[in-house]
Amino acid sequence: MTAPSKTRSRNRPFPDSDILTHSRVVLKPDPSRTVIRPFAPSDPAGFGDKDHPRAQRIVDRVLSLDRASLHEALKRVNGSLTDRHANIEESLRRRFDELEGLTIDRATIGRDQALLIGAYFSEEYAFEAAALFNPSIVLHPDQSGLERNAIRFIMALRGIGEGHVSSVTFRTGTWAPGRAVVIDAPGPHAVTPRIEQDDDDQDDIVRIICGDHDDISESVIFPVTPSQRQGIEDLRLVRFVDDDGEIRYLGTYTAFSGADVRQEMLRAFDFRHFEMRPVLGSVSAAKGMALFPRRIDGRYMMLGRQDNENVWLLSSDDPYNWSGGQKILTPKWPWEFVQVGNCGSPIEIEEGWLVITHGVGIVRHYCIGACLLDRKDPSKVLARMRYPLIRPGPKQRDGYVPNVVYSCGGLVHDRTLLLPYGVADSFSTFASVPVDDLLAAME
Repeated sequence: MTAPSKTRSRNRPFPDSDILTHSRVVLKPDPSRTVIRPFAPSDPAGFGDKDHPRAQRIVDRVLSLDRASLHEALKRVNGSLTDRHANIEESLRRRFDELEGLTIDRATIGRDQALLIGAYFSEEYAFEAAALFNPSIVLHPDQSGLERNAIRFIMALRGIGEGHVSSVTFRTGTWAPGRAVVIDAPGPHAVTPRIEQDDDDQDDIVRIICGDHDDISESVIFPVTPSQRQGIEDLRLVRFVDDDGEIRYLGTYTAFSGADVRQEMLRAFDFRHFEMRPVLGSVSAAKGMALFPRRIDGRYMMLGRQDNENVWLLSSDDPYNWSGGQKILTPKWPWEFVQVGNCGSPIEIEEGWLVITHGVGIVRHYCIGACLLDRKDPSKVLARMRYPLIRPGPKQRDGYVPNVVYSCGGLVHDRTLLLPYGVADSFSTFASVPVDDLLAAME
């Protein structure tokens, strides 16, 4: 496709028309979904005793309890946590084993003492209590047992909890063009992950193990490294198919330390076991990178927004190292005068690479649009939407950050785009549109 046809241009919708089918499904934050994460109380500057630090004082108090008091305290712990956490004893014991710098003889510590000490150095964290938004979506590896023309999908969402800290949470569901989106009820427990990192690992690789549960929605990835201290933001998940047919589920995300941002890459092996590592190169300290779902001419391709204003195309022989790039999409229409960026990985269709975009315009309104890149040479922009596909409206503008609609990725099935998107940095919903109608809205 070299350019939209004249027929498509004549049929382009007017600015206020809506070519979308909007879903009634709304995913809202759920404060009852929690994980157990480390809690590390310490002495403020100028207080405490460096020879007898706060952690040691807490442990000493636990060890001073008589048997009856110890059992009563542990009973309260179990009563509080076992109804919404699987394997709570394993989590507390693991937390005890992680504690360092304590003057205790671990060989003399009983089971109940170890569990209670682990509980004092743990906290329950509601990872999606405040918001659930900016979703991305990919085909589920299991497509068996479905009705005709239906697909099963996995969706990653950004959850926000206490302290405005962002984590990654998952949902599964089914959909077929012309039918309603169905979201599976999340599993009864969110699994507290086990974190593995080699002290001498020069690549800064972190492995996340969420156990052997059957429900992907029970996997949660919360910040575990200093670079992620304030959040893991906006995972752009992609089903990557390599030249030899190997399928990898990858996703770029923004790691926010509270002061600095950097791009990192997630690999989901079965959505229960994950690997995280930093993206290297000159563009790594930026936001909004999105990986193409396959190599082009033997090289990995990526969209970026390293200047915070334009969409760039990058090429690399290493999926974890990106530099340089060329600017391919700049603000053109009023709804994107401030900046334009991607809303997830490009989607390959017959006509080229369909890229869902976001634009920032007047009063910092975030809108969603789309463009089409050449299939063989994605540096060529064939067409783009003059008017937004989705814009903040009376029912889609109020929330934690008003006047924002945003997505981190959609999918195309049977020539229909399914697009999950976040509203006002608060909740998520869905819309769908035939690809032909979407292309007709471009020029």
